[in-house]
Amino acid sequence: MIDETKVKETLAKIRPMLQMDGGDIEYVGLDANVVKVKLRGACGGCPGATMTLKYTVERMLRKDVAGDIVVESV
Repeated sequence: MIDETKVKETLAKIRPMLQMDGGDIEYVGLDANVVKVKLRGACGGCPGATMTLKYTVERMLRKDVAGDIVVESV
């Protein structure tokens, strides 16, 4: 069982980095091991958004919360 509180805490660590580039991340929900988020601002339409989700957000969540987490943009 993935701890939703730890997911939110990790996303809070990531937010300042995204905000420096004019974007943001919003936690939408958790479905088993899938964390659903919405990228906002500059991150929402950025061509590198998929890379941000997979190589930054997902990697940090796997390190801090659970190794089998998958991140999806909704």
